[in-house]
This record gives sequence, C-alpha cells and structure tokens, in this order.
Amino acid sequence: MKTKTVFICQNCGTQSPKWLGRCPGCGEWNSLVEEIEGADGAAAGSDYSFPTSEPVLYRDIKETKNPRLEVKIDEFNKVIGGGVVLGSVTLIGGEPGIGKSTLLLQVSRDFALDGQKVLYVSGEESLEQIKLRGDRLGVRDGQLYLLAETSLERILAQAEKIMPRILVLDSVQTVFSGNLASSPGTISQVREVANQMFRFSKRNQVSTFLIGHITKEGSLAGPKSLEHMVDVVLLFEGERDHSHRVLRALKNRFGPVSELAIFEMAASGLQAIANPSAFFLKERPAHAAGSSVAVTIKGSRPLLVEIQALVSSTLFSSNPRRMTVGLDHYRTAMLLAVIEKKLGYGFAGDDIYLNVAGGLAIDEPAADLGAALAVVSCLKNVPLPQSLASFGEVGLSGEIRSVGLALARVKEAAALGFTTVVLPRSNAVGLERDTPAGVTLLAAASLKQAIDLVF
Repeated sequence: MKTKTVFICQNCGTQSPKWLGRCPGCGEWNSLVEEIEGADGAAAGSDYSFPTSEPVLYRDIKETKNPRLEVKIDEFNKVIGGGVVLGSVTLIGGEPGIGKSTLLLQVSRDFALDGQKVLYVSGEESLEQIKLRGDRLGVRDGQLYLLAETSLERILAQAEKIMPRILVLDSVQTVFSGNLASSPGTISQVREVANQMFRFSKRNQVSTFLIGHITKEGSLAGPKSLEHMVDVVLLFEGERDHSHRVLRALKNRFGPVSELAIFEMAASGLQAIANPSAFFLKERPAHAAGSSVAVTIKGSRPLLVEIQALVSSTLFSSNPRRMTVGLDHYRTAMLLAVIEKKLGYGFAGDDIYLNVAGGLAIDEPAADLGAALAVVSCLKNVPLPQSLASFGEVGLSGEIRSVGLALARVKEAAALGFTTVVLPRSNAVGLERDTPAGVTLLAAASLKQAIDLVF
C-alpha cells in the first residue's frame, strides 16, 4: 500500500509535509512528530460500519429514556447527570498522580458489587499493581476483570469475548493500533483508538471510560476531535500538596455541565465531601484581621471559602509586590486600584498578598467583595465579625454589581451559621421574604457603603 510521511502537531493536530520547529497552527515549539499513514488517511482494516439506517420523520420517532447505572458515590452521580448512561463514552483527564485511576477503580468496584460485569484495561500498570491498589480500596467480590494490554485489537477481542457492561481504558495514550505505523500516544493513534472504542460502545451498549493525559497548559492531550467524539468530558483537578480533589464536567450530552464534586484523598481512596463549605472553613482562625468569607459558586453549588489578605511594608517602595494564590492576578490588581482610588487608602509602599485558604481556585467575580473586605480589614488591623459572609462583583467605579443565585448563596451561608451577609443592593430587592430566619442582609450599592456598614 502506498504510504506517505506527514508531520503532525501533537498539540493542535496541524499537518505539515515537512518538519518545522514551530507549529504554524498553534505556535507551539518542537511539537511536530513524523507519522506514516495510508494514502487514504485512514487505518487499513478499521471497522467504522454501522447497520444501514433510513430517514425517519420527526413525529414518528418514539421517545425513549436512556437507562442509567447509578454509582454508590453520590457526588460522582451528580456530576455525570444522575448515573452512567448505557453506551456512553466518558473521557476523564487530569494531571499524573491526581487520582484518576483510583477514582475509576472505585467506580468499577461499585459496579461489580451491584452485579455488573466490568472490564478494567490498564496500559500503564501491571495486574499486581492494580491488585495492590484494589486491596487498599476494598475491592473484593464481583465480576471485575483486569487486563494489562496495550494492543487495541487484542483489547477489543477480549471485550467481545467477555462483553462487559462497563469498560475502563487506562489510558487512551498508551494503547496503539497495529494498523497504524505511528507510535503510541501520537494524534493518529489516539484518534484511531478513540474511534474504535466509540464504535464498540455504541454497537454493544457498553459504557466506556477513557482516561486521558493533560498537557502542561492543563488541557486534555490529543486531538480536539477526541473531546467532540465522546459523550462526557470530565476534568479531575487538585494540588498534590492538598488533600482535596475537584471533579467537574466540561461536556455532558446527558446532563448539565455546571455540576462539580469535591473529594478528599484518604488512605482508603477518594472520599466524597458532602459539605465542602464546612471542609474549607474548618481551620479558619478566630478574630484574625485580614480574613473574610466569600460565598462563591462552583458549578451550580454555593461554596463558602476563606479569603486571606496580608498588607506589609516593603523594602522596595518603587516596586511593591502583588501576589495572589487562588484568585485571578489581573482582576485582583484592578480591585486594589479601585480600593486605593475610591476609598482613599494608600498602599503604594506596601506588599499585598491574597490567598484562598485550602488551595481552591476561584474565577468568579462574586468574590471581589470578599477580597476587598479582607484587604481593608488587614489595612485597618480590625478583624471582621466571625459570623459575616459576603458576595458581590466590584466595578471600576466602585459600585457593587449583582450576581446570580443570590438566594442560594444566602441559604448556604445561613446553613453554616453565618448571621450577617453583605450583598449587592440589586440582589437584596425582594430577597427579604425568602431569607432564612436569623440572617441579616446588609445591602450596599458601592464598595464605600459596604465598608461603612461592616466597619
């Protein structure tokens, strides 16, 4: 068969007839890899056939509900929309060592205990290594089959033989097809493996989980078509220095993409945190200046987090430092400029540090008010009331703008014992009648008004 050599960018998939140091598509350096493919651009012997279908009138289509298989991990069920849909393909990505294999082995354990047949394929670990982890996670009985294999054809042959209800592939970058001459992990191989697994899942109504690597920028490795091909894309995030992990959906054809779940890494595996707000606030110091509680939204779930601020004199008055951890650096710089201009505080000769306690990252503008209160509290050296929480977006004119899901935020604060909530005035209109008993709302139209109400 006539072959041709192409150079494919492993970051964006751009093809070039010759090697280039820098990809013309995405600008990444040293990302073009030589690959050999057939003249028709497809792998020989690939089975992409489906039964012949005919067009059907819209009114003649009968409505059917996709059956779901529920996992014993309630937080996982919530993220994927209420359970695993039969025949769905789910791609889960995350940094190495974050806990992807642990999570899916726990999911496989639960399905096997419920009487479902599960095939767990590992291309990175031996069966003995998986068994050691399984013993720690409490894997005992059930139809859980383990397979250490990297050949796509042999994996599909075993899957056809066993015909599981759940199939886990760990990971899609380590599996290769013998029909392609390129190395495992290249874009051509990843696309071919995903295509074959997708066809197998849809044809046999097998729910498939694909574990994928991520790039140094934090995005899923492989061609973008991989994310378009699968039904669900989940991202597993977290810092190695912290015990918590966040699982959120980037794409879901069978449910919302606004949900997320928070887990804690323990010796016995990942434990779901039913009340993440209490988890992140459990070590908050009492009566400490520079500490405030902001009510933010993660997915569709209200979440209370502690924002800490430290203002200290600098030895380099011409170039003071502005450091942030867990908050957007540019938005924080804008917020500090508003505080200095609209409130009259001068900290041109001070270093300012802002941190979200617990290692959580917040990208929502509703945390602006909490960050501003923390900075002013540290400047004044006056602690905020221990029972005060806040939310609101701060504009460049010093106004506090409304945010979404205000009532849900207030109820979450009340559930954790907070009795005072500072919020935008536009959000407070009509909210009094639904506010839980014992909670006082401090409505402010501007940042200056909010500071006067609090201090």
